[in-house]
Amino acid sequence: MAYGAEKILPYDSPEHKRVQVERMFDAIAGTYDKLNHTLSLGVDKGWRKKGIACLRPFSPARILDLATGTGDLAISLYESLRPESIIGADISEGMMEVGRKKVAQAGYADNISFEKQDCLSLTYADNSFDAVTAAFGVRNFEDIEKGISEMFRVLKLGGHVMILELSSPRHFPMKQLYTIYSKVIIPYIGRLFSKEKAAYHYLPASVKVVPQGKEMADLLSRQGFVEVGARSLTFGICSIYTGTKKQQIHK
Repeated sequence: MAYGAEKILPYDSPEHKRVQVERMFDAIAGTYDKLNHTLSLGVDKGWRKKGIACLRPFSPARILDLATGTGDLAISLYESLRPESIIGADISEGMMEVGRKKVAQAGYADNISFEKQDCLSLTYADNSFDAVTAAFGVRNFEDIEKGISEMFRVLKLGGHVMILELSSPRHFPMKQLYTIYSKVIIPYIGRLFSKEKAAYHYLPASVKVVPQGKEMADLLSRQGFVEVGARSLTFGICSIYTGTKKQQIHK
């Protein structure tokens, strides 16, 4: 099944979305963190905490953080859960290089590593991780179902997925306020921080058409996840999606 977010591209170019997204994030890597926290008014830190809390009861030892970007979620996961290891995977070396510096400064380099990966074709073996996470990256996938399928494949039996993704508020007045914010404020602030104008038109446009709520939950279920949950945060601006890779029952 094709989703609208897969057709939203950063640039007017014949290149595949994966190539364009990599180029875009490489271009904005240096200003991404500052701009991201500014645009979310710092609320994104609370969203990450709520997402991590969903994994705390399971004490995952080995975590894969997909679309890790500059590693904010990976760092928070380590500080909160103290797993044995976290791999942050992304297609943008520019973003991960920022993440590597942050991890080194925090003293976590022995526990958090970064690897360039195509989230639609991961090089990891089946049943490799206790948890797979993704924060604000699924909408950038060229094929969202394939990306979710890969999450399922590399999870161990009984493992858990946690996805944080931006979403569009559906009720008055937040729906109207968010529309103005995403169409006017985000591109304006983006231009102040970065010369990459296309990025800050692409990012809100991709949020508008990414699978949300029940649609995303159904997508997870179709890929084999059970105990799927969808939770809306901050008046619908962000959502948490969770699921479990069912244990095999031995008779």
